[in-house]
Amino acid sequence: MPSPQPGHRTGRTTVAALLLLSAVAYTAWVLEVVLSTGLDPVQAYISELAAEDQPLGGLFRATDLVAGLCLFAAAGAALGTGLGAGPAAGWAGGLRRSRWALVGWSALALFGAATAADSRLPLSCTPTSDEMCAARETAGLVPATHTAHAVTSSLAMAGALTALVALTVAARRYGRWQPVRRFGPWLLGAELLATGWSLAAIAAFQAGRGHWALGAGQRLQVLLVALWLAVLALGVARQDREDRQSRQDQEGGPEPRRPAEPSPERRPA
Repeated sequence: MPSPQPGHRTGRTTVAALLLLSAVAYTAWVLEVVLSTGLDPVQAYISELAAEDQPLGGLFRATDLVAGLCLFAAAGAALGTGLGAGPAAGWAGGLRRSRWALVGWSALALFGAATAADSRLPLSCTPTSDEMCAARETAGLVPATHTAHAVTSSLAMAGALTALVALTVAARRYGRWQPVRRFGPWLLGAELLATGWSLAAIAAFQAGRGHWALGAGQRLQVLLVALWLAVLALGVARQDREDRQSRQDQEGGPEPRRPAEPSPERRPA
């Protein structure tokens, strides 16, 4: 197997850094623990933190924008360098032979683009805590950004779930990113359960049947995605080490040293 070129190593370092930064920015909502937002984290949508009528809305819109742009850039860099190609494909093979990786990075790009768009289409008010806002939303008297926000949020989560599935499968099928191979299936299972909880709670709230701890479900859902991004960043950062180990395994390990032959004894004159 050919050794990765310096440009590929730089590309992987860039992808790992962008993924880690996006994971941090995507969990900026944890600041509500120390900042007074006036919203109940158990009941409120996460996106309500960034609503136009919220005092800290600008902060959370900015962190969502950073998260989305970093994800989009990381996915673009990964696609450009063929990141995730199987060991047999080599770097020249690119992602043509690694369809799961191609799907995964493309879905991550969609996730990032939709998250960035989401930050530019904030809610105008907070329907879970403001009854007038909820009534206007039900009557269709809120700005069109509410509908657009729902669309971009749905696209973002669809992209995130697709990326989790595809890149976790790619890691296990192509023998890449050991942390993803180890923890990816568990995080994916937990994410699917959290997504089911969130969707059920949203449906109940929109039907007027209560909140069903909507905010807690959404926060768990987003936290698990961020944890998976951090695990993926670690796997990408450690890929050089995995490649070296794979080459050694294929070559049977380093050739053992031959012991030096003893010098012949000198005869007496």
